[in-house]
Amino acid sequence: MTTESVKKRSFALPSFMTKDAYMTRLVIVFALLLIFFAVIRPGPFFALRTWQSMAIQFPEFGLMALGVMLTMFTAGIDLSVVAIANVTSISAALVLRAMLTGDGGGQAGLAVVIALVIALLVGTICGAINGMLVSMLKIPPILATLGTLELFGGVAIILTEGKPVSGVPDAFGSVFAAHLGGLVPMPLVIFIICCVIVGLILTLTGFGTKILMIGTNETAARFAGLKITSLLMRTYILSGIMAAVAGIVMLANYNSAKADYGASYTLLTVLIVVLGGVNPNGGRGRIAGVVMAILVLQVLSSGLNMFPNISNFYRPLIWGGVLLFVISMNEFNGKNPFKGLLAGRKK
Repeated sequence: MTTESVKKRSFALPSFMTKDAYMTRLVIVFALLLIFFAVIRPGPFFALRTWQSMAIQFPEFGLMALGVMLTMFTAGIDLSVVAIANVTSISAALVLRAMLTGDGGGQAGLAVVIALVIALLVGTICGAINGMLVSMLKIPPILATLGTLELFGGVAIILTEGKPVSGVPDAFGSVFAAHLGGLVPMPLVIFIICCVIVGLILTLTGFGTKILMIGTNETAARFAGLKITSLLMRTYILSGIMAAVAGIVMLANYNSAKADYGASYTLLTVLIVVLGGVNPNGGRGRIAGVVMAILVLQVLSSGLNMFPNISNFYRPLIWGGVLLFVISMNEFNGKNPFKGLLAGRKK
């Protein structure tokens, strides 16, 4: 054994650090952010109300990101998740207002259940429309969902006439704006349940392996006997359902619904999924990385709130820059980006 090989081995990373480079990076960034804010803003950042506020905020876009993650596994994308969330929240709000007045009396429980069923049904229908456009009509996912983003947004504007649907009965907020054990916000509980359900679907049913195969090579997956149309339909329906649940959470958080709520979430959900290690070209990704990316961006966002000199208008700039940086690094991934430029140079 040479001295050089000994040196290389002595500086090698532990095996658990090299199994998932994306997860390792996110954990390190998350730890560095916590240390940074612990030093700069130790009191406000680690207050209980700050973390409860985070737990209420991130399930909105976190649930949408789960749907985008599923579609990106197949080398697709769903840009309509925000519009689906708004349509479902508006539908639920209109049903609740129609069925309840004041506290709602004895019909409160029934009205909430009906509103939830309708919201999930609307999300399922919207997801099925996306699935048909992509799987049956063979429209590129980015174009199909960009079109339905405008379509569903237009439906939301028609339903509301461009005005907020407010006056949601207290019975709804008392359920979804509650705190489990007085500490854990209900939106966080809903997010955890959805993550577990999606994780079980991906691992125990083989569904995750199949849609990753589609993302890797759709032609090979078709020759392997996979039912591509059915798998894509189920993928986009699941994405629609996740967006519908996000709409329910948004309705509970704002106590109202509007066609343009969460307008910035479209870019944010794509950023989360790519940052979490999902390949935009399909075929690679894990739900654990996406969840970790959600936590990293929420901590960063909440930390920025503690600096009054940093305007919220800079956030799209930050998210866009980070997205381009991450995608660029993923594309290079060990390759020298200047190799082609330097190839023709003579020594």
